[in-house]
Amino acid sequence: MSDEKVTNLPSQKELETEIGDYLAKKYGGKVKLVSAGMFSDAEVEEQQRTGKGRNERKKFNFDLKPKELIAYLDEYVVQQDGAKSVLATKICTHFNRIRRELEKGRRNRRPGMIKGNVLLIGPTGVGKTYLLKLIAGFIGVPFVKGDATKFSETGYVGADVEDLVRDLVRQADDDIERAEFGIIYVDEIDKIAGSQNRIGADVSRTGVQRALLKPMEETEVDLKVPHDPISMIEAMEHYRTTGKRSKKVVNTRNILFIMSGSFSDLEEIVKRRLNRNSIGFVRQISSKNDSNQFLEQVKAEDLIEFGFESEFVGRLPVVSCLKKLTEEDFFEILLNPNSSVVVGKKQDFMAYGIHLLFEEDALREVAHRAVQERTGARGLFSVMEQVLLPFEKILPSTNVRHLVLTSDMVADPDGELERLLIDSDLRQEQYDLYKTLCRQEHLRLVDFITSKYRDYLTSRDVVSTPARLGLMASCCQRENVDPRNICEEYADFVEHIRQCAEMTSDECEIPVVFSEEAVDRLLEIEPLNLDTLNDKCEAVLSSFEYGLRLLGQKTDISKVVIPVEGIDAPEKFINDVVSENFLS
Repeated sequence: MSDEKVTNLPSQKELETEIGDYLAKKYGGKVKLVSAGMFSDAEVEEQQRTGKGRNERKKFNFDLKPKELIAYLDEYVVQQDGAKSVLATKICTHFNRIRRELEKGRRNRRPGMIKGNVLLIGPTGVGKTYLLKLIAGFIGVPFVKGDATKFSETGYVGADVEDLVRDLVRQADDDIERAEFGIIYVDEIDKIAGSQNRIGADVSRTGVQRALLKPMEETEVDLKVPHDPISMIEAMEHYRTTGKRSKKVVNTRNILFIMSGSFSDLEEIVKRRLNRNSIGFVRQISSKNDSNQFLEQVKAEDLIEFGFESEFVGRLPVVSCLKKLTEEDFFEILLNPNSSVVVGKKQDFMAYGIHLLFEEDALREVAHRAVQERTGARGLFSVMEQVLLPFEKILPSTNVRHLVLTSDMVADPDGELERLLIDSDLRQEQYDLYKTLCRQEHLRLVDFITSKYRDYLTSRDVVSTPARLGLMASCCQRENVDPRNICEEYADFVEHIRQCAEMTSDECEIPVVFSEEAVDRLLEIEPLNLDTLNDKCEAVLSSFEYGLRLLGQKTDISKVVIPVEGIDAPEKFINDVVSENFLS
């Protein structure tokens, strides 16, 4: 009996067919049974290689233009127009070309295509890393940063350059296909220039250059490496469950590589070449302030003389120089509403309920001291911490809730802190000054939002009314957040208000719209979020429902525009409108 049952068992294919038919009847084809037997061997191998099935390939959407990316960078980065232009152009071109290749398919792929990998040259603290992080975050691609000094040639003890590609996959949440459209940034690349006097193998310098050659062009990097126990365990588990060996690789064809370094001795090499090529009595630039003009004339032969392999230089066709920042540049950085230095300190003090603002004279003094630090923009953080640390330590334990950093405080933090604690008149002066500076900051924020985000708001069909700009500026002040994020949030709010009006229009069969003044009044509610805004809109519109249905019966009414009065006193407004139209 039992033997007969065993012989009558359905095959796997028959069982899958029966289960598939059952699911189709119950769920109408919305649920399907998928098993390994439904794919060809080639499809299974492709899925194992990339971690995805062919039918799951994502469409690569990228349509950003260089000017749009430059405008975004201008919101955050002071100066460095040349570097911003080069990076924005080459990155946009790189990813737009990838998009077009994917749209056209293999017909559009040509062998020997050269990627626009970029080399950034500039002293420390001028914004090289900051620029790349901003770009990667804005365009939404995986991004990893590594220091060239940590790597050694493949096969030697030390980090492997291919680990950068593996890190890119981790940054992409193990999505291999997404990682293949990422950016790898290698800093301190000047530290791996070959030593002229070295004898023997140099695995941490020229060896690293050679190891970078293939990834910078096109190669396949195996995600499984012998020195990674996690990948080995995953491979064993896969073999145990499937009986097959898996091999996941990442193709670097579309991964953009960007290198950077300070190149402190490169200027002298360029000078010597220019002097050799000079004819007659040509006066060479000798001012230290004009030293960047030499680096802007760097050529491949200069980089080779510096210690790079010619093959390595050939894979970095685009070179851009970043300028050393001046004291005035530092001051502009501090005045920028997106300044991470100023906003960061505001948030530090706000953690204790203390409102912090800065006098312009104080910011100028901070900029002056930061130049003397000789660490670039990083000096701003150092000076600001030195000045504010005493206040940050003591004030949370006092009743002082408003602080304005003045030039006197920058000059003598401890002395001014002691005065503030014992002098009630000084505390009142601080509060009055805070109110004045708060109004000035509000005006600057309105101007900043108007100049930087008017086009964005227009693209979202959001009118930049004075009241709306003021509300967004106040929100930036109150929350210490990025003005761009506030503009995006308010655009979502305005869109939600319109959607509520459209739903009421459909239900009452008459077009209903809010006037811009009424929209501004709705945006004044506190706390402002989608939930409170939705409740307010529903409360207002539900008061109109009966009257709107009556108005919908009249053929001479094209639409109902809700003014501010309709928000403040909705029932009175709709009664007046109905009376006017039916009693007149």
